[in-house]
Amino acid sequence: METITSRTNDKIKNYLKLCASAKERKEQGLYAVEGARLCFDALISGEQIKEFYYTEKGREKFSSRVEGICEKAESCFVISDEVAHKMSSTPSPQGLFIVAGIRQNPLAIDNKLCYIALDGIQDPANLGALARTAEALGVAGIILYNCCDIYNPKSLRASMGAFFRLPVTTTDDLCLLLRNKAIEGMLTVAAVPDRDSENICSLDFSGGAITVIGNEGNGVSPQVTQACMKKAVIPMNGRAESLNAAAAGAIVMWEMMR
Repeated sequence: METITSRTNDKIKNYLKLCASAKERKEQGLYAVEGARLCFDALISGEQIKEFYYTEKGREKFSSRVEGICEKAESCFVISDEVAHKMSSTPSPQGLFIVAGIRQNPLAIDNKLCYIALDGIQDPANLGALARTAEALGVAGIILYNCCDIYNPKSLRASMGAFFRLPVTTTDDLCLLLRNKAIEGMLTVAAVPDRDSENICSLDFSGGAITVIGNEGNGVSPQVTQACMKKAVIPMNGRAESLNAAAAGAIVMWEMMR
């Protein structure tokens, strides 16, 4: 078992690159995970664990988890507390870190089930929160279009492991996908803040649907809205014109799965 005590070790520097850069994650096909909860979720979800780093304190506190991850990891390293602080994004690291392989798991859309499509979500925390809600409510999967990286550490933390378990796909042409699915009989809906649109509570999602949640500042793009069969609004009685993307998505998904 190799011990790493230098904060400038090449493996530690690469871990930090994976945390900071979506380009690095894409080029290497790897992503970084921190913390006992996410590391254990990665293990039980069958993620491909390439490297596992842990401190002696972390092993003492999370002994069973550390043993389980060591059995599955391709390489394991004991790190000093100083190195753990260098790797961590929190003031008090738990001392567990993973480098895992990005899954190649395209989503096959079942026309009888309900999905959300995310159009231009740029805040990793919003992306993670939407995934966490989607998994909790039983949404069949997420379709990403022009969104930030799901393997951003902030996104992974906010998702609470949902991205390890929830089917996710990325599309380069959401408009075409929506039109094709409408032809196949799915309901396609753009969630918009337009009070003249249909009340989302009145729509029937029982036959299978894709509902689009838009960008934090601009909402669903005009071309994507035009590609949907319907526009739907969340009824609001207050003076606010719109909701945060994660909050709006939670309401939309609740109505879809109700």
